[in-house]
Amino acid sequence: MKRREFIAGTAALLVSPRRSRAQATPRRIASLNPAPNNLPLGKVWRDSLRDHGWVEGKNLIIDSLSAEGHAERLPALAAELVALKPDLLVAFGPQVAVALKSATATIPIVFVAVFDPVAIGLVQSLSRPGGNITGLATSAGDIITGKQVEILRELVPGASKIALLVNPGNPAHRPLLAEVPSTARSLGVALLTVEATTAEELDTAFASAAAQHADAMIVLGDGLTTQEAPRVTALAANHHLPAIYIFRAIAPGGLIVYGPDYADLLRRSGDYVDKILRGTKPADLPVEQPTKFELVINMKTAKALGLTVPPSLLIRADEVIE
Repeated sequence: MKRREFIAGTAALLVSPRRSRAQATPRRIASLNPAPNNLPLGKVWRDSLRDHGWVEGKNLIIDSLSAEGHAERLPALAAELVALKPDLLVAFGPQVAVALKSATATIPIVFVAVFDPVAIGLVQSLSRPGGNITGLATSAGDIITGKQVEILRELVPGASKIALLVNPGNPAHRPLLAEVPSTARSLGVALLTVEATTAEELDTAFASAAAQHADAMIVLGDGLTTQEAPRVTALAANHHLPAIYIFRAIAPGGLIVYGPDYADLLRRSGDYVDKILRGTKPADLPVEQPTKFELVINMKTAKALGLTVPPSLLIRADEVIE
C-alpha cells in the first residue's frame, strides 16, 4: 500500500503546476520600431521583461521589426506582425501605435513614448484607455516643449525667434502645433514651423529656419530625426543653430537634450507586458506618464557654437558631455 502511495505521489510531482509551466508553449510578443532597433535600449527593454520572469528563448518569443526611418512602411509591417497572431504587440512611438491600432482591434497593444495619446485618438482617456491599447505617454499638453523654450532662452538669452522642426506625418506633432505657439508667445518668443518627412527634406527644413533668421530650434521627437540623428546634428552645426532635442539618443552630437527618460519608460513597459500576458485587459490599465526627466548638455557642441552655458543649467544637468 505504501509503495502504491509513493508511486502515485511521484506521478503527481511529475505533472505538478511548476513542471507544467516549464513545458508550456512560450508566449509570443511582437514589437515594431519606426527607427532601427537600438541595441542598448533594446537590452533595457528585454531586461525589463526578464525581471518579470519572461526570458526570450525559454518562455517567450519576440518578433521585432523596424521601419528603418521610413514611416510609409509602417502599415505593411504592422499587418505582417498581426498575421503572426502574437499574444501582445509593442509599439515604440505614436506612428507605430496608430498603425498597429489600425491593424487590429483584438490583439492587446502596449505603446511606449507616445505624446498625448488621447489627442491622437489612441485611447479614450489616460485613466480609462478603453479598447485593446494602453501604455506610457511622454506627456499630455505642451509641458515639455514649453520647458524646452525656457531652456533655450537661458542658453541663448537673446533668442526671440525659435524654429520648431516637425514631421507632418507624425500624428503626435499635430496637437503640439495647436498648443505650443501660445506658450512661446507667453515667454516672449516668436515660433516658426519647418517641416520634414524624409531625410532629404531635413536639409530644406534647416535651410528654411536659417533663412528666416531663427535664433534656435526645437527638434520634436520622431522616428525620422532619431534615424537621421547624425545628419540632424550636422545640419544644426552647419547652420549655426542651437538646437534642443527630446531624447538622449541625439545627445552625442546635439547641443542639449531635455525630455523624459526613455530608458525608464522602456523599463516600465515591462510591467504592462507582464500584466497583460498574465490576463489583465489593456482597458483596465491606465496610461502612465513620465516620472523621470533628463537634462543633458554637450559642452563640446556649445563651444563650437560659441555659447557659454550658464551655471544655472549646469547645476540642473543630469549629464554634461565634455
